[in-house]
Amino acid sequence: MARPFSGPPPLKMDFSEKVNTNEIKLKDPSNLKKLNICQAVTNALDTALASDPNTYVFGEDVKFGGVFRCTVGLNAKYGTDRVFNTPLSEQGIIGFSVGMASAGGVPIPEIQFADYIFPAFDQFVNEAAKYRYRTAGRFNAGGITCRVAYGAVGHGGNYHSQAPEAHFMHAPGLKIVIPRNPIQTKGLLLASIRSPDPVIFFEPKILYRMSEDMVPVEDYTIPLDKAEVIREGKDITLVGYGASIRHLQMAAKMAEEKGVQCEIIDLRTVVPYDIETLEKSVKKTGRLLITHEAPLIAGAAADITANIHERCFLSLHAPVKRVCGYDTPFPFVYEPFYLPNRFRIFDGIMETMNY
Repeated sequence: MARPFSGPPPLKMDFSEKVNTNEIKLKDPSNLKKLNICQAVTNALDTALASDPNTYVFGEDVKFGGVFRCTVGLNAKYGTDRVFNTPLSEQGIIGFSVGMASAGGVPIPEIQFADYIFPAFDQFVNEAAKYRYRTAGRFNAGGITCRVAYGAVGHGGNYHSQAPEAHFMHAPGLKIVIPRNPIQTKGLLLASIRSPDPVIFFEPKILYRMSEDMVPVEDYTIPLDKAEVIREGKDITLVGYGASIRHLQMAAKMAEEKGVQCEIIDLRTVVPYDIETLEKSVKKTGRLLITHEAPLIAGAAADITANIHERCFLSLHAPVKRVCGYDTPFPFVYEPFYLPNRFRIFDGIMETMNY
């Protein structure tokens, strides 16, 4: 009788974080509430709707709370004029958002799954991103912050798992933001909503209820132009964003047992990313590994690699290592092998250290 497959035991880690009061300036740092990412999104949207009557939240099934329940209670509180459902048309949702933003509104549309954002691609790339430029500053679509449920979830298969951020990186005028936890989610989402540029805010849906932190109750923002060093080290720099940060933290713990001290940086804003923070770290460690769920070819890691080679070539002790999704359609039963988990990242760390 064949032995049943049993994978390695899970690595137990506490991923909770405390508020970084050096970055987040609060009136009352003690006024905190335990929230997951889903609840942090709701809290941020509530804050935005309450603070600006020109703000609107809409999308497929948003009125009753959305499929992930991130907009629960907002329609009852603010009414259907400000929180409402749309037809099942991603192109229409973003086209409507461009028109609303150009007229001075603050639209916060939701695309239910990142996999279905592509019908709206033209509206993002040719309209929202270019509107300020093509009208010589007379009009703009900078008020748009599009929330998108994003990434692998363990059982989503080909059409509910994709990470399409790289498709939008080549569109000057768009910002791309991806948070890692509830504290970051609230602060980055509010900063995105108040940004003068259109933002695609990808929310790692696998973390919606998995990630919990004590989150400030008051209104606050986190800068969109700064990466964050969340662990200091001297041997190798690890860079990621969103759910990949947890895999980097687990791999760093495994590497530590081998005597390797890893520095971990969360990009947070993928476009425009904070190259200065990355450069400073790589010049210290001499090594760099970048990870993301999206495929390897032409991903965010490729652009960062090129930039680092230009800026840090004489400081590098090894080539930059990319540990990413494979260049295949996103699989269903083979998802555990496709994703850049802690084991693939650990192997990449040791390969780079032993170069």
